[in-house]
Amino acid sequence: MAKQLKAGVAGICGSSRSGLVAVVIAVAVCMFSATRSDAAERRETFQEIQVTVRGEGRPVIMIPGLNSAGAVWDQTCEKLQPSGVQCHIVHLPGFAGQAPMTDKMADGYLASMRDRLLAYIAAKNLKAPVVMGHSLGGELGMQMAIKEPAKVGKLVIVDSLPFFAAVRAPNATSESMKPMAEGMRAGMMESPIETYRTQLKANLVGMTRDAKRVERLAEWGIASDRATTAQAMYEIFTIDLRNDVSQIRQPTLVLGAWAAYAPFGSTKESVRKTFEDQYRKLNGVRIELSETGYHFLMWDDPEWLVAQVSQFIATKADAVAQKP
Repeated sequence: MAKQLKAGVAGICGSSRSGLVAVVIAVAVCMFSATRSDAAERRETFQEIQVTVRGEGRPVIMIPGLNSAGAVWDQTCEKLQPSGVQCHIVHLPGFAGQAPMTDKMADGYLASMRDRLLAYIAAKNLKAPVVMGHSLGGELGMQMAIKEPAKVGKLVIVDSLPFFAAVRAPNATSESMKPMAEGMRAGMMESPIETYRTQLKANLVGMTRDAKRVERLAEWGIASDRATTAQAMYEIFTIDLRNDVSQIRQPTLVLGAWAAYAPFGSTKESVRKTFEDQYRKLNGVRIELSETGYHFLMWDDPEWLVAQVSQFIATKADAVAQKP
């Protein structure tokens, strides 16, 4: 699917730029499953979102990316337990075997997920939970903090950007991207099932350094609801949060990947500039790049990621001073 998206964007937006592959992979199909038995955990379904709660301590809401199972966070949750956190691991409807939303995404998929996760925080009376999101999950975290800042604590954004399309086309706007995004959504829905599956499997290379995960990734991608995936992709390419992030009051840690894109001309410096440009209006944001990890940083550079997150959570401030 990443190649399909790359070709679609190239046709609209022109020549390649440094960091393009990072964006395409960051919004491409991201899914993983793991099995685990933990007597201390509890599971529930809240407004069609499956949530697994593990541990005791400061609540950390862990949101996976496009087509991902919540299990992408299992290892991270386990390693964070000594830091005194309670993991609320989210599995979004329509992804990796979960039934799709029943309301047919009338208000948009991301807006619906944002509002349901905010409602979950209120219903469970969680006090300033840390919100940690990967890829699409990172965008959801930003949207949650923008809409209801009082409900959200610190933000951890893992390999995600406020406006993916702008990396490919710096002058792009939400409106200008709609024709391409609509064509992409229609193409995804109209592809024969075998073509869809073949493209899905072909685009998993470069998502993680561990080749053994590829087949499982493909299984979860195929198990995702195609209409949900297509709609979420459309929204990812047409929602621009670059100005809206100025409304975020929470301390924000952004963890990025660049190593997978070196063969395509990207450097650590060029990818850092992309992140800095996109998060320029987010006051006090801290951006860190992994030296070795690919898009799934929680798998490829787990010790680094956990060290970054643990230190960030442990700091006292839950708000940053805003510029006048």
